[in-house]
Amino acid sequence: MRVFLLLAVALLWPVSGTAAVEPALAPNTAALKKIEALKPNHAVLLGDARVVGDFNDIARRFNLDKTGPRARDYSLKMVWAPERKRAIFLGANHRVPHRLNDVWEFDLGALAWVLLYAPDNPRSYHDLGEDVSDVEFRDGILVTKRGGPAVIAHTWSGLTYDPVHREALFMSTWATDQKKAVEQLGGDPNELYGGPPLWAFSPETRQWRPIKTTKPWPKAPLAGMLEYVPELGGAIWHTNNFKMRATWLYDPAANTWRDLGASGRGADFAQAAPQPEQIAYYDPQRHIVVAQRGLDTYHFDVNNRQWTKVVSGDEAHVPFGHDRFASIAFDPRSGHGLLVDMKRNTLWAYDPDKPAWTRLTPAGAPMPAGKKRLPYFDPAYGVLVVIDGTKVWAYRYQAPSH
Repeated sequence: MRVFLLLAVALLWPVSGTAAVEPALAPNTAALKKIEALKPNHAVLLGDARVVGDFNDIARRFNLDKTGPRARDYSLKMVWAPERKRAIFLGANHRVPHRLNDVWEFDLGALAWVLLYAPDNPRSYHDLGEDVSDVEFRDGILVTKRGGPAVIAHTWSGLTYDPVHREALFMSTWATDQKKAVEQLGGDPNELYGGPPLWAFSPETRQWRPIKTTKPWPKAPLAGMLEYVPELGGAIWHTNNFKMRATWLYDPAANTWRDLGASGRGADFAQAAPQPEQIAYYDPQRHIVVAQRGLDTYHFDVNNRQWTKVVSGDEAHVPFGHDRFASIAFDPRSGHGLLVDMKRNTLWAYDPDKPAWTRLTPAGAPMPAGKKRLPYFDPAYGVLVVIDGTKVWAYRYQAPSH
Protein backbone atom coordinates (compact mmCIF):
# COMPACT_ATOMS: atom_id res chain seq x y z
CA MET A 1 0.00 0.00 0.00
CA ARG A 2 2.85 2.38 0.83
CA VAL A 3 4.45 1.86 -2.56
CA PHE A 4 1.10 2.45 -4.27
CA LEU A 5 0.62 5.73 -2.43
CA LEU A 6 4.10 6.92 -3.29
CA LEU A 7 3.52 6.04 -6.91
CA ALA A 8 0.25 7.94 -6.88
CA VAL A 9 2.04 10.98 -5.45
CA ALA A 10 4.70 10.76 -8.15
CA LEU A 11 2.06 10.67 -10.87
CA LEU A 12 -0.71 12.88 -9.48
CA TRP A 13 0.60 15.38 -6.93
CA PRO A 14 -2.44 17.17 -5.46
CA VAL A 15 -3.41 20.21 -7.47
CA SER A 16 -6.69 21.24 -5.84
CA GLY A 17 -7.26 24.95 -5.65
CA THR A 18 -4.78 25.78 -8.40
CA ALA A 19 -5.50 28.00 -11.34
CA ALA A 20 -5.93 26.51 -14.79
CA VAL A 21 -2.66 25.86 -16.58
CA GLU A 22 -1.88 28.63 -19.02
CA PRO A 23 -1.51 28.70 -21.88
CA ALA A 24 -4.22 26.12 -22.49
CA LEU A 25 -3.25 23.98 -25.46
CA ALA A 26 -5.44 21.89 -27.71
CA PRO A 27 -4.49 18.19 -27.68
CA ASN A 28 -2.71 16.70 -30.66
CA THR A 29 -5.09 13.83 -31.40
CA ALA A 30 -2.77 12.11 -33.88
CA ALA A 31 0.06 12.02 -31.35
CA LEU A 32 -2.26 10.86 -28.57
CA LYS A 33 -3.48 7.95 -30.67
CA LYS A 34 0.11 6.87 -31.30
CA ILE A 35 0.92 7.05 -27.59
CA GLU A 36 -2.19 5.09 -26.64
CA ALA A 37 -1.36 2.37 -29.16
CA LEU A 38 2.28 2.13 -28.07
CA LYS A 39 3.14 -1.40 -26.92
CA PRO A 40 5.72 -2.25 -24.24
CA ASN A 41 9.33 -2.04 -25.48
CA HIS A 42 8.16 -0.20 -28.59
CA ALA A 43 8.98 3.29 -29.79
CA VAL A 44 7.27 5.67 -32.17
CA LEU A 45 7.88 9.01 -33.85
CA LEU A 46 5.03 11.29 -32.79
CA GLY A 47 5.69 14.09 -35.25
CA ASP A 48 7.01 17.65 -35.06
CA ALA A 49 6.19 19.81 -32.07
CA ARG A 50 4.83 23.28 -32.62
CA VAL A 51 6.50 26.20 -30.84
CA VAL A 52 4.32 28.77 -29.08
CA GLY A 53 4.79 31.70 -26.71
CA ASP A 54 5.34 35.44 -26.51
CA PHE A 55 8.60 35.76 -28.45
CA ASN A 56 10.69 38.88 -28.10
CA ASP A 57 13.40 40.17 -30.45
CA ILE A 58 16.12 38.15 -28.71
CA ALA A 59 14.18 34.91 -29.12
CA ARG A 60 13.55 35.64 -32.79
CA ARG A 61 17.18 36.61 -33.39
CA PHE A 62 18.17 33.05 -32.53
CA ASN A 63 15.15 31.44 -34.29
CA LEU A 64 13.77 30.07 -31.03
CA ASP A 65 10.27 30.72 -32.30
CA LYS A 66 10.94 28.03 -34.92
CA THR A 67 13.33 25.58 -33.23
CA GLY A 68 12.30 25.69 -29.58
CA PRO A 69 15.13 25.66 -27.02
CA ARG A 70 17.08 22.57 -28.21
CA ALA A 71 19.75 20.96 -26.01
CA ARG A 72 22.48 23.32 -24.81
CA ASP A 73 25.80 21.58 -24.19
CA TYR A 74 25.74 20.82 -20.44
CA SER A 75 22.09 21.88 -20.18
CA LEU A 76 20.20 18.67 -20.88
CA LYS A 77 18.06 18.17 -17.81
CA MET A 78 14.27 18.57 -17.93
CA VAL A 79 12.17 18.39 -14.75
CA TRP A 80 8.55 17.36 -14.32
CA ALA A 81 5.98 19.85 -13.01
CA PRO A 82 3.22 17.52 -11.76
CA GLU A 83 0.51 20.15 -11.31
CA ARG A 84 1.00 21.27 -14.92
CA LYS A 85 1.72 17.82 -16.39
CA ARG A 86 4.48 19.42 -18.41
CA ALA A 87 8.29 19.25 -18.34
CA ILE A 88 10.38 22.36 -17.61
CA PHE A 89 13.62 23.23 -19.42
CA LEU A 90 16.10 26.06 -18.90
CA GLY A 91 19.84 26.69 -18.86
CA ALA A 92 22.57 28.22 -21.02
CA ASN A 93 24.93 26.98 -23.72
CA HIS A 94 28.66 26.80 -23.10
CA ARG A 95 29.52 29.65 -25.46
CA VAL A 96 27.63 29.73 -28.76
CA PRO A 97 25.26 30.47 -30.39
CA HIS A 98 23.87 32.20 -27.30
CA ARG A 99 23.80 32.26 -23.50
CA LEU A 100 20.21 32.96 -22.48
CA ASN A 101 18.05 32.86 -19.35
CA ASP A 102 14.85 31.81 -21.14
CA VAL A 103 12.52 29.17 -19.65
CA TRP A 104 10.41 26.61 -21.55
CA GLU A 105 7.96 23.82 -20.91
CA PHE A 106 6.98 20.87 -23.06
CA ASP A 107 3.45 19.51 -23.33
CA LEU A 108 3.46 15.99 -24.78
CA GLY A 109 -0.30 15.72 -25.19
CA ALA A 110 -0.36 18.92 -27.23
CA LEU A 111 3.00 18.15 -28.86
CA ALA A 112 4.17 21.68 -28.17
CA TRP A 113 7.07 23.71 -26.80
CA VAL A 114 5.90 26.72 -24.79
CA LEU A 115 8.14 29.70 -24.09
CA LEU A 116 7.35 30.75 -20.51
CA TYR A 117 10.03 33.42 -20.08
CA ALA A 118 11.45 35.14 -23.13
CA PRO A 119 15.21 35.71 -22.84
CA ASP A 120 16.84 38.82 -21.55
CA ASN A 121 19.92 40.11 -23.37
CA PRO A 122 22.52 37.45 -24.31
CA ARG A 123 25.48 37.01 -21.97
CA SER A 124 29.13 36.21 -22.66
CA TYR A 125 31.29 33.52 -21.12
CA HIS A 126 33.05 35.61 -18.45
CA ASP A 127 30.95 38.78 -18.35
CA LEU A 128 27.46 40.17 -18.87
CA GLY A 129 27.77 40.51 -22.64
CA GLU A 130 27.77 43.43 -25.04
CA ASP A 131 24.56 45.03 -23.78
CA VAL A 132 24.23 45.43 -20.00
CA SER A 133 21.39 47.95 -20.19
CA ASP A 134 18.95 45.38 -18.82
CA VAL A 135 21.04 44.50 -15.72
CA GLU A 136 20.83 45.95 -12.20
CA PHE A 137 22.81 45.25 -9.04
CA ARG A 138 19.98 44.77 -6.59
CA ASP A 139 20.23 43.62 -2.96
CA GLY A 140 23.61 42.02 -3.55
CA ILE A 141 22.62 40.14 -6.71
CA LEU A 142 23.03 40.80 -10.43
CA VAL A 143 19.49 40.66 -11.76
CA THR A 144 17.78 41.79 -14.96
CA LYS A 145 15.15 44.48 -14.91
CA ARG A 146 12.52 41.81 -15.58
CA GLY A 147 13.73 39.89 -12.53
CA GLY A 148 15.74 37.14 -14.21
CA PRO A 149 19.28 35.94 -13.44
CA ALA A 150 21.88 38.12 -15.14
CA VAL A 151 24.45 35.40 -14.47
CA ILE A 152 23.10 32.30 -16.19
CA ALA A 153 24.75 28.88 -15.93
CA HIS A 154 24.47 25.43 -17.40
CA THR A 155 22.02 23.29 -15.52
CA TRP A 156 24.36 20.28 -15.28
CA SER A 157 22.36 18.32 -12.66
CA GLY A 158 21.64 21.47 -10.69
CA LEU A 159 17.97 21.72 -11.68
CA THR A 160 15.00 20.22 -9.84
CA TYR A 161 11.32 20.91 -9.16
CA ASP A 162 9.65 21.69 -5.84
CA PRO A 163 6.07 20.32 -6.22
CA VAL A 164 4.90 21.88 -2.95
CA HIS A 165 5.83 25.46 -3.79
CA ARG A 166 5.49 24.75 -7.52
CA GLU A 167 8.79 26.20 -8.56
CA ALA A 168 11.80 25.00 -10.47
CA LEU A 169 14.97 25.35 -8.38
CA PHE A 170 18.20 26.09 -10.22
CA MET A 171 21.76 26.46 -8.89
CA SER A 172 23.12 29.03 -11.34
CA THR A 173 26.85 28.69 -10.69
CA TRP A 174 28.97 30.20 -13.44
CA ALA A 175 32.42 31.64 -14.22
CA THR A 176 31.28 35.27 -14.64
CA ASP A 177 33.58 37.79 -12.97
CA GLN A 178 30.82 39.24 -10.81
CA LYS A 179 32.98 41.77 -8.98
CA LYS A 180 34.05 43.28 -12.27
CA ALA A 181 30.44 43.25 -13.48
CA VAL A 182 29.24 45.07 -10.36
CA GLU A 183 31.94 47.72 -10.80
CA GLN A 184 30.86 48.09 -14.44
CA LEU A 185 27.36 48.93 -13.20
CA GLY A 186 28.71 51.42 -10.66
CA GLY A 187 28.06 49.23 -7.63
CA ASP A 188 30.21 48.13 -4.69
CA PRO A 189 31.51 44.57 -5.20
CA ASN A 190 31.86 44.23 -1.42
CA GLU A 191 28.05 44.13 -1.26
CA LEU A 192 27.80 40.95 -3.37
CA TYR A 193 25.73 38.22 -1.76
CA GLY A 194 28.11 35.48 -0.65
CA GLY A 195 25.72 32.53 -0.51
CA PRO A 196 24.95 29.90 -3.13
CA PRO A 197 23.42 31.30 -6.36
CA LEU A 198 20.11 29.47 -6.04
CA TRP A 199 17.18 30.71 -8.15
CA ALA A 200 13.52 29.74 -8.37
CA PHE A 201 11.20 29.96 -11.34
CA SER A 202 7.41 29.75 -11.13
CA PRO A 203 5.81 28.42 -14.33
CA GLU A 204 2.45 29.75 -13.15
CA THR A 205 3.54 33.38 -12.69
CA ARG A 206 6.40 33.09 -15.21
CA GLN A 207 8.71 34.89 -12.82
CA TRP A 208 12.27 34.27 -11.70
CA ARG A 209 13.36 35.09 -8.16
CA PRO A 210 16.75 34.83 -6.44
CA ILE A 211 16.87 32.86 -3.18
CA LYS A 212 18.91 34.45 -0.41
CA THR A 213 19.51 32.79 2.94
CA THR A 214 21.54 33.44 6.05
CA LYS A 215 24.50 31.26 7.02
CA PRO A 216 25.23 28.40 7.24
CA TRP A 217 25.17 27.62 3.55
CA PRO A 218 27.07 25.27 1.23
CA LYS A 219 29.64 26.12 -1.36
CA ALA A 220 28.41 26.01 -4.94
CA PRO A 221 31.03 24.47 -7.23
CA LEU A 222 30.31 23.83 -10.89
CA ALA A 223 28.37 20.72 -11.93
CA GLY A 224 26.83 19.74 -8.60
CA MET A 225 23.54 17.88 -8.12
CA LEU A 226 20.25 19.42 -6.95
CA GLU A 227 17.41 16.96 -6.34
CA TYR A 228 14.10 17.45 -4.55
CA VAL A 229 13.43 14.79 -1.87
CA PRO A 230 9.89 14.84 -0.42
CA GLU A 231 10.81 13.04 2.83
CA LEU A 232 13.31 15.77 3.60
CA GLY A 233 10.95 18.59 2.64
CA GLY A 234 13.40 20.16 0.25
CA ALA A 235 16.21 19.74 -2.24
CA ILE A 236 19.60 18.18 -1.61
CA TRP A 237 22.67 19.90 -3.06
CA HIS A 238 25.61 17.54 -3.49
CA THR A 239 29.18 17.81 -4.70
CA ASN A 240 32.19 15.58 -4.14
CA ASN A 241 35.50 17.10 -5.11
CA PHE A 242 38.21 19.22 -3.50
CA LYS A 243 35.89 22.25 -3.40
CA MET A 244 33.18 20.58 -1.31
CA ARG A 245 32.60 17.00 -0.19
CA ALA A 246 29.14 17.17 1.33
CA THR A 247 25.40 16.79 0.81
CA TRP A 248 23.32 19.74 2.02
CA LEU A 249 19.57 20.26 2.25
CA TYR A 250 17.73 23.40 1.19
CA ASP A 251 14.44 23.76 3.08
CA PRO A 252 12.13 26.05 1.05
CA ALA A 253 9.61 26.45 3.86
CA ALA A 254 12.21 27.73 6.31
CA ASN A 255 14.49 29.19 3.62
CA THR A 256 17.52 27.63 5.27
CA TRP A 257 20.41 25.31 4.43
CA ARG A 258 21.57 22.38 6.55
CA ASP A 259 24.52 20.03 6.15
CA LEU A 260 23.03 16.53 6.31
CA GLY A 261 26.27 15.05 7.60
CA ALA A 262 26.12 12.41 4.88
CA SER A 263 28.64 9.58 5.08
CA GLY A 264 29.90 6.80 2.88
CA ARG A 265 29.00 3.16 3.43
CA GLY A 266 31.94 0.77 3.27
CA ALA A 267 34.27 3.61 2.24
CA ASP A 268 34.88 7.26 2.97
CA PHE A 269 32.65 9.91 1.40
CA ALA A 270 35.11 10.62 -1.44
CA GLN A 271 34.93 7.01 -2.63
CA ALA A 272 31.27 6.25 -1.86
CA ALA A 273 29.64 9.36 -3.40
CA PRO A 274 29.52 10.56 -7.03
CA GLN A 275 31.81 13.29 -8.26
CA PRO A 276 30.53 16.36 -10.15
CA GLU A 277 29.00 16.01 -13.62
CA GLN A 278 26.90 13.12 -12.39
CA ILE A 279 23.31 12.58 -13.53
CA ALA A 280 20.68 11.47 -11.01
CA TYR A 281 17.04 10.86 -10.13
CA TYR A 282 14.99 10.40 -6.97
CA ASP A 283 13.29 7.02 -6.40
CA PRO A 284 10.24 7.48 -4.11
CA GLN A 285 9.58 3.75 -3.90
CA ARG A 286 12.94 2.94 -2.32
CA HIS A 287 13.69 6.32 -0.71
CA ILE A 288 16.99 6.67 -2.54
CA VAL A 289 18.66 8.99 -4.98
CA VAL A 290 20.30 7.08 -7.83
CA ALA A 291 23.30 8.73 -9.49
CA GLN A 292 25.45 7.67 -12.42
CA ARG A 293 28.94 9.09 -12.89
CA GLY A 294 31.07 7.55 -15.60
CA LEU A 295 30.65 3.78 -15.34
CA ASP A 296 29.83 3.89 -11.62
CA THR A 297 26.37 3.84 -10.02
CA TYR A 298 25.63 5.28 -6.58
CA HIS A 299 22.72 5.23 -4.13
CA PHE A 300 21.99 7.86 -1.52
CA ASP A 301 19.89 6.37 1.28
CA VAL A 302 17.65 9.28 2.28
CA ASN A 303 16.72 7.89 5.70
CA ASN A 304 20.28 6.99 6.72
CA ARG A 305 21.97 9.94 4.96
CA GLN A 306 24.43 7.51 3.44
CA TRP A 307 26.11 7.19 0.03
CA THR A 308 27.09 3.81 -1.44
CA LYS A 309 28.77 2.90 -4.71
CA VAL A 310 26.72 -0.11 -5.84
CA VAL A 311 27.94 -0.75 -9.40
CA SER A 312 31.35 -0.29 -11.00
CA GLY A 313 31.31 -1.79 -14.47
CA ASP A 314 32.56 -1.69 -18.05
CA GLU A 315 31.05 -0.19 -21.21
CA ALA A 316 29.57 -3.52 -22.28
CA HIS A 317 27.39 -3.75 -19.17
CA VAL A 318 27.00 -0.19 -17.85
CA PRO A 319 26.06 3.11 -19.53
CA PHE A 320 28.31 6.13 -19.31
CA GLY A 321 26.84 8.79 -17.03
CA HIS A 322 27.82 12.40 -17.71
CA ASP A 323 25.75 15.57 -17.71
CA ARG A 324 26.90 16.56 -21.20
CA PHE A 325 26.17 13.26 -22.91
CA ALA A 326 23.42 11.51 -20.98
CA SER A 327 20.09 11.93 -19.24
CA ILE A 328 18.46 9.75 -16.58
CA ALA A 329 14.90 9.58 -15.23
CA PHE A 330 12.67 7.49 -12.97
CA ASP A 331 9.88 5.41 -14.47
CA PRO A 332 7.26 5.14 -11.66
CA ARG A 333 5.34 2.36 -13.41
CA SER A 334 8.26 -0.07 -13.45
CA GLY A 335 10.23 1.37 -10.53
CA HIS A 336 13.33 1.39 -12.75
CA GLY A 337 15.58 4.13 -14.00
CA LEU A 338 15.90 4.89 -17.72
CA LEU A 339 19.10 6.36 -19.12
CA VAL A 340 19.64 7.80 -22.59
CA ASP A 341 23.34 7.63 -23.52
CA MET A 342 23.55 10.13 -26.35
CA LYS A 343 27.28 9.68 -26.86
CA ARG A 344 26.77 6.04 -27.88
CA ASN A 345 23.13 6.47 -28.92
CA THR A 346 21.95 3.72 -26.59
CA LEU A 347 19.10 3.26 -24.13
CA TRP A 348 19.44 1.52 -20.75
CA ALA A 349 17.24 0.44 -17.82
CA TYR A 350 18.41 0.26 -14.21
CA ASP A 351 17.03 -2.09 -11.55
CA PRO A 352 18.11 -0.76 -8.13
CA ASP A 353 17.15 -4.01 -6.39
CA LYS A 354 19.74 -6.13 -8.20
CA PRO A 355 21.49 -3.63 -8.75
CA ALA A 356 22.18 -3.96 -12.48
CA TRP A 357 21.85 -2.27 -15.85
CA THR A 358 20.22 -3.70 -18.99
CA ARG A 359 20.76 -2.35 -22.48
CA LEU A 360 17.41 -1.96 -24.25
CA THR A 361 16.61 -2.67 -27.88
CA PRO A 362 13.24 -1.03 -28.60
CA ALA A 363 11.13 -2.23 -31.49
CA GLY A 364 9.64 0.32 -33.86
CA ALA A 365 11.06 3.71 -34.73
CA PRO A 366 14.77 4.19 -33.93
CA MET A 367 15.71 6.85 -31.40
CA PRO A 368 16.66 10.18 -33.04
CA ALA A 369 20.42 10.65 -33.34
CA GLY A 370 20.67 14.45 -33.56
CA LYS A 371 23.12 16.51 -31.52
CA LYS A 372 20.47 18.69 -29.82
CA ARG A 373 18.35 16.04 -28.07
CA LEU A 374 16.44 16.57 -24.83
CA PRO A 375 15.14 13.43 -23.06
CA TYR A 376 12.70 13.24 -20.15
CA PHE A 377 10.18 10.80 -18.69
CA ASP A 378 6.52 11.80 -18.93
CA PRO A 379 4.55 10.27 -16.00
CA ALA A 380 1.23 11.47 -17.40
CA TYR A 381 1.57 9.18 -20.42
CA GLY A 382 4.05 6.64 -19.04
CA VAL A 383 6.64 7.07 -21.77
CA LEU A 384 10.24 8.13 -22.17
CA VAL A 385 10.44 11.09 -24.55
CA VAL A 386 13.38 12.25 -26.66
CA ILE A 387 12.95 15.61 -28.37
CA ASP A 388 15.38 16.32 -31.22
CA GLY A 389 14.77 19.99 -31.96
CA THR A 390 11.06 19.74 -32.69
CA LYS A 391 11.00 16.05 -33.68
CA VAL A 392 9.41 14.00 -30.87
CA TRP A 393 10.05 10.29 -30.18
CA ALA A 394 8.41 8.22 -27.42
CA TYR A 395 9.27 4.81 -25.91
CA ARG A 396 7.21 2.67 -23.55
CA TYR A 397 9.35 0.60 -21.20
CA GLN A 398 8.27 -2.56 -19.47
CA ALA A 399 10.41 -4.25 -16.84
CA PRO A 400 11.25 -7.86 -17.73
CA SER A 401 9.29 -10.51 -15.86
CA HIS A 402 11.20 -12.65 -13.39
